[in-house]
Amino acid sequence: MSSSNNNNDHIAPADDHDVEETYIEENEVEDVVDDGDRMDAGSDDDNNGMDDDDGDHEMHEDDDDDDNNNEAAGPQGEILLEDDSVQGFFAHKEPVFSVDLHPQQQTLVASGGGDDLAYLWRLDTGDTVGQLEKHDDSVVSVKFSNDGSLVASGGMDGKVNVYRTEGLQKCAALEGPDEIQWINWHPKGNVLLAGAHDASLWMWSLPTGDFMNVFNGHGAPVTCGRFTNSGKHIVSGAEDGSLIIWDPKTAAIVRQFSSADERFHQEGVTCLDISHDDQVVLTGSLDATAKLVHVNGTVLWSLENASESVEAVGLCSVLPLAATGSVDGSLSIWDINTMRLRTTLNHDESVTRLLWHDQSPLLTSVSIDCTVRTWDARTGECVHVWKGHQEGIMDFALSRDGKTVVTASDDGCCLVFSQ
Repeated sequence: MSSSNNNNDHIAPADDHDVEETYIEENEVEDVVDDGDRMDAGSDDDNNGMDDDDGDHEMHEDDDDDDNNNEAAGPQGEILLEDDSVQGFFAHKEPVFSVDLHPQQQTLVASGGGDDLAYLWRLDTGDTVGQLEKHDDSVVSVKFSNDGSLVASGGMDGKVNVYRTEGLQKCAALEGPDEIQWINWHPKGNVLLAGAHDASLWMWSLPTGDFMNVFNGHGAPVTCGRFTNSGKHIVSGAEDGSLIIWDPKTAAIVRQFSSADERFHQEGVTCLDISHDDQVVLTGSLDATAKLVHVNGTVLWSLENASESVEAVGLCSVLPLAATGSVDGSLSIWDINTMRLRTTLNHDESVTRLLWHDQSPLLTSVSIDCTVRTWDARTGECVHVWKGHQEGIMDFALSRDGKTVVTASDDGCCLVFSQ
């Protein structure tokens, strides 16, 4: 992504000194964090699409929620549930907090929830592939590695369990943080990052599970974070209103933004996204604003159109556009070149997550209003609306072609929607 306000300043590359040998295992982890371009991108696609499905799948029970947005009266006055899904997964008995699609075999899904369980299952049939080892508290994040060979579950019990996707053999049980807030894989290799409630971040090498680094610098729970697209840096945000850019090799702070700067957030950071070239970071906050910052330390722009917390942000990879979603139900599209609001779209309730489609001006958002919506950011047109959940949608995964959405909901169900 390019911006008219971007300059040529950028983060200096990490020092070339070697990581201690005790941290280096079969995946040559020093290369992963120092030179992301040297790692293999992964295996060829095994199965990119969905098998034909007639849509006759198990229906989830009506929870008699009087505020259900998806209920309508039938011919005799009975309540009918609008359900546009083509498949579903119903093994979770509590809210589902996280869902992820295998990067190669796009019929394989991981999900984790408030029942302390994580599952692998097939989106074309709804069949369970396997149940992962139960955590001692809610599973808040599940993620496949970049090549799909490994899958991890992170829980509020402070544990991260990692398995080989093929056969679901457990290869590591990672501990160190208190409550896991999120997990993220390195984009080029098998290095796993986790943000914790105790204000720390932890990093391990897989499949050995060897500890690599702990990152200390935030003053409150680390609410969001990820590796940059090159894998050469880490960006994280926290409840204290801080945003930190880290060197993953040394755990040193490269750049920091905080509420001490009146141009930056004055309340907790809730979400973030990073531009394709790793030069710009977009953040959302409890202070009802989003901030566009350059990695050289410059606050470029404050995006102010929401009346409540901004919970979802995203940067388009093909056009100079940004999107922000708020608790007030607004979904705002911004032109980064002109630094102006382009249009405001709306859900009926809080926007919980949004994703831009790969190499496309389309984006998909989910909401507490129980709907999935796909928008054309150029025109503001709502291209698709899918219904089926009885309670708010907490997370979703999007297929590479943008035609299939897999959701995780407070109603304890995962649903599959397809064009």
